[in-house]
Amino acid sequence: MKNGLSRLHWKPILGAFDAVASVLFPAPCRVCREPLTTASRVPVCAACLDSLRRIAPPVCGACGRPFPPVMAAAAALVCHGCLRRIYRFDLARSFAYYDEKMVRLLTLLKYEPAAPLAAWFAARLEEVVRAEPKLGEVDWIVPVPLDRTRSRERGYNQAELIARPLARRLNRPVSTDLLRRLHPRPPKLKLSRRERWETVRGAFEAPASARVDRSCILLVDDVLTSGATLDACARALRSAGAAAVFAVTVARVLPRWLPVVPGTTL
Repeated sequence: MKNGLSRLHWKPILGAFDAVASVLFPAPCRVCREPLTTASRVPVCAACLDSLRRIAPPVCGACGRPFPPVMAAAAALVCHGCLRRIYRFDLARSFAYYDEKMVRLLTLLKYEPAAPLAAWFAARLEEVVRAEPKLGEVDWIVPVPLDRTRSRERGYNQAELIARPLARRLNRPVSTDLLRRLHPRPPKLKLSRRERWETVRGAFEAPASARVDRSCILLVDDVLTSGATLDACARALRSAGAAAVFAVTVARVLPRWLPVVPGTTL
């Protein structure tokens, strides 16, 4: 009992010490390295978060691919890929562009279980979902899975870190049992567009025990590059009987027409 009481008495003191230490020795922002001047569990300054380039209309009505602003007046915009129906997911949207700051944020999330940052991303994805009513009409929220080897090595799945707080915000159940990855991603850091499609072909499956039939699924992932991963996931879920598959990602690669902000390198 003494030890238990002792720990309880020390908690407020340690908490106060941490608060004072955070003021006297402010931690640097994990993106720009400037000292964090406001109290927040997210290890990134407000300036860096506010400067993320959000994706805004006009975008492809299906996959969410951004179009140049000059096309804003056009009605029912659909990209070339969606006209050819190359994707098996029904609708995809993303929060912001995959620029240098976003790369650093997602790298942080990928290699450190930064739950507060994941929750911040989930809040942004909630905004994306609210702007597209179809995205909220789902039965399950499913994070894009890692293969078993990488999952064991990393100890967590960054897509799941984002999906769980998003599911709470949307009041929808989250499941990690409806989809699994069979083949790992190649160790090569940069893949060509063709390689991206080839490496994920048949890489996912919905287990026989998964209750997918006639369900509407919302996939959650960190980055949409070519759309190949989301397409492979959607094909597996569709084969298991899913009625619809939607997707949201934190980031999307920059389109060729979008100028790179001066001072950044990608």
